[in-house]
Amino acid sequence: MKLSLGPVLFYWSRAKLLAFYEAMAGQPLDVIYLGETVCAKRRALSLDDWLGLARELRAATGAELVLSGLALVEAASELSSLKRLCENGELLVEANDMGAVQMLAERRLPFVAGPALNLYNPYALQELTACGLQRWVPPVECAGRLLRDCLLQLDTLGIARPEVELFAYGHLPLAYSARCFTARAQNRPKDDCQLCCQAYADGLPMSSQEGEALFVLNGIQTMSGEACNLLSDYAGIVDSGVDILRLSPRSEGMQAVIAAYDAVRDGAAPPIATAGCNGYWHDRPGMLRIGEVLA
Repeated sequence: MKLSLGPVLFYWSRAKLLAFYEAMAGQPLDVIYLGETVCAKRRALSLDDWLGLARELRAATGAELVLSGLALVEAASELSSLKRLCENGELLVEANDMGAVQMLAERRLPFVAGPALNLYNPYALQELTACGLQRWVPPVECAGRLLRDCLLQLDTLGIARPEVELFAYGHLPLAYSARCFTARAQNRPKDDCQLCCQAYADGLPMSSQEGEALFVLNGIQTMSGEACNLLSDYAGIVDSGVDILRLSPRSEGMQAVIAAYDAVRDGAAPPIATAGCNGYWHDRPGMLRIGEVLA
């Protein structure tokens, strides 16, 4: 089982991003994703900066480096930036928007189908495989049962399975909107947001009236209130045909998260239960924890 580090979903300063990846260079990671997937206004690093960072990380770690694109393209300038990303000439691209899929297919370039693409069945995978898909990151709400069934149907249809990467840790990206919820929470218009999301290193938490974690607001992205953690489900994940586990960056404690997953893939017994939600994997409401699922 490989471990990947997903793209940073939150808006961090240039200094914080560079310090984070310097720390990650010493971690046992097989794949590292770089780039901005949420908001085009977040320009702490340019495309050239990301490419330079990728070269440094590849030399230091030997890991595969991948560039991730936006999940919601709204303006001509964003489309132009997406084109530059797809034509970077060095790195595999994670497509999170069908516009990126079209650009990459036209250029006959292989790509990763990110979790923001709605790919749930073997026929959709067959279509995109013909376009160049080589790795599939299922949507975060995809249950283990659905994943297994989809891969078995691919076998029945005689379609080669793509590499499968599962979102295993981190706040789950649930929805995207043209409206910026973080700016709205600060009573600011989206066009004059003053990049207020940079004040929330792990997003802006929202709780229910009972004080339970409900959602995390991250610009135009709505995320799960609790971080997903599928480490206790490791055995079932392996049996499902997953090749890579994606760990989504948070501002603190990522070394410990990576170490825990690395130990289990090296043979340590997975924990009986973990903090965090895992309901989607069990075909239940995503906010549930394993104790509730098994109850």
